[in-house]
Amino acid sequence: MNTPFDFKDADQSNLVYVRPVAVADLPDEVRVELGDKKTIYAVHRADGERLALVKDRKLAFMLARQNDFAPVTVH
Repeated sequence: MNTPFDFKDADQSNLVYVRPVAVADLPDEVRVELGDKKTIYAVHRADGERLALVKDRKLAFMLARQNDFAPVTVH
């Protein structure tokens, strides 16, 4: 089935994006709390606002779902 769908009218208010974040790119006060971790994961709203930083991808998805968000991965 190949039916066009106009996404501009879809309500995406509960959509969040999960993406890896290099610890080296974070502020000093955050890095000191992370110890030797190299990568953590961020949960962002569709408008780019960062909602959370968590230690791994699985936790990011669990956190999003527990708060009634629909998480998707961003590369």
